[in-house]
Amino acid sequence: MTRPAAPAPSGGYDVLVLGEVLVEIHTDTVLRDAADGTAARVSYSGDALNAAAAAAAAGARTALLAVVGEDELSVPLLARAAELGIDVSHVRRAPRPNGAYLLCADTEGDREFVYWRTGSAGSTLRVEHVESWRELLTGCTALITSGITGALSPGSRDAVLLAAETVHAAGGHLSYDPNFRARLTGRAEARSLLARIAPLTGLLKTSCPADALALVDADDPAEAAARYRALGARTVVVTAGADRLLLDAGTGARYLPVPVNPDPVDATGAGDCFTGTATARLALGDTLADALAHATAAACLSVSGRGGTGYVPAFAETAALAAAHHEHLRRTGQAPARTA
Repeated sequence: MTRPAAPAPSGGYDVLVLGEVLVEIHTDTVLRDAADGTAARVSYSGDALNAAAAAAAAGARTALLAVVGEDELSVPLLARAAELGIDVSHVRRAPRPNGAYLLCADTEGDREFVYWRTGSAGSTLRVEHVESWRELLTGCTALITSGITGALSPGSRDAVLLAAETVHAAGGHLSYDPNFRARLTGRAEARSLLARIAPLTGLLKTSCPADALALVDADDPAEAAARYRALGARTVVVTAGADRLLLDAGTGARYLPVPVNPDPVDATGAGDCFTGTATARLALGDTLADALAHATAAACLSVSGRGGTGYVPAFAETAALAAAHHEHLRRTGQAPARTA
């Protein structure tokens, strides 16, 4: 079943996000200790929703391209996305349940997940959906998608490739996070998708060692970045823990100073927040340096909330932290050069 689609804003969207939306069930109890009566909280997440929320908060006209279910949770799920400033008028529907996951996280950054997504609505994403969104894709400034979306099903993989190729051919920017998930796909399949996507990618955000070991056989961030760039990605950002971020934009890899949240609650979705914010600010005309400064600030702030969209910082807060962090670095002689 197709949801009626509203016309795109004049000039097209700044950012489109293609991917999966999930129901999130959050508990403070270690999962192996969950028992009858364990308290939990329902919210909404998934890497696409997290990134779209961050892009919208960063000031971009943002739309979600996804397939959601027709179960009872679809109404509050879409309401939450709209509340976050995301245009959901182009979302498609399928007679399937929405995917879901149970999450336990603590303030030390440890997290446990249990997923239910086999046969989910999100996994029914197909090239036919992308074809129906072609005008949106050719008219947007930037697209965000991920390896998770490509791993949901063979049809989803084909949809990701077609969307990436469409945006690239139209001169748009593609941000891609390989986000390797062994429960969803094998290494060979993920590497194959990466090889197809990387040459189309303007910004590739990944993690090391988690993603890098599986996808490019590297446990060193600089080496990982070099291997992703060898595959064709123009700009690579590698996260290597909460306070280490490496940038390789073709002029040599270097670590960027990152603000650290003194009171973290849950890191779920922080990487998606980074990607969404960076992509939005690039689409709105920021230099790469400024876009990454805003992205690191937003990701730092996002860990103050529980779950993927538990805390989405307003851009005024993000910009203030980025400015304060840059001033601190300037005063201490650590400020990097502000280049394009």
